[in-house]
Amino acid sequence: MAIPGMELDNFRVGLTPTVFYIPGFITDEEQTQLLNHIYGASGSKWKTLKNRRLQNWGGMVHEKGLVPQELPSWLTKVTTKIHGSSGLFPSAINHVLINEYHPDQGIMPHQDGPAYFPVVAILSLGSPVVMDFTPHLRLRSGDDYISKDQSLGAEGCVPERDSFSVLMRPRSLLIFKDDAYSDFLHGISDSPTHCYNQVVNEAEALAYSIEDSRKDGDKILHRDQTRVSLTCRLVPKVHKNLFRL
Repeated sequence: MAIPGMELDNFRVGLTPTVFYIPGFITDEEQTQLLNHIYGASGSKWKTLKNRRLQNWGGMVHEKGLVPQELPSWLTKVTTKIHGSSGLFPSAINHVLINEYHPDQGIMPHQDGPAYFPVVAILSLGSPVVMDFTPHLRLRSGDDYISKDQSLGAEGCVPERDSFSVLMRPRSLLIFKDDAYSDFLHGISDSPTHCYNQVVNEAEALAYSIEDSRKDGDKILHRDQTRVSLTCRLVPKVHKNLFRL
């Protein structure tokens, strides 16, 4: 489902510049087609990490840039849509990481590397999930910050000061840039349940039905399916052979 002429500001969420959440960015049929292509890839395309596995498309990212490989047409269809709809990338998206998360798998809080143009677009497929944004260590001061273990996951849904979370529904697109890119780490808790008490996009996300439960007033999301995410980015510096530089 294309979103021609979409006003991106209508999808801005939260107070931290700049985060956009677009529900229903693709259709159910498009989601199925993407998953078929992803799981139809050869077994050698998957790289297994400690807590998830992933596919790398577009080439090898190096500190000096990208050694490119052409994206397949089924991915360029998505990246072209993101590029055209958002207007945030100066040229075509040329790199996509596809991560697979089982219900108890996540990713540690991290920042994207300097090789990328400072905009990230994440398309979610399958299970809903909560992504947590926490201030970078260089911005923290004083002793009133609680630990990451307290701030993430379903146990003790108490947010860290200045942190925020986004509830990502299947088929939704999350885009972040500016302060959200440079001054925050983003991650997903290794827990089959996620708390979404104070997500910045609750109204937008819950326009699409969600199975949840409540415990002591907390809003709990049960991750009962595999989630697949497409992290779409632009590497501005492209080299045919980095090792000849």
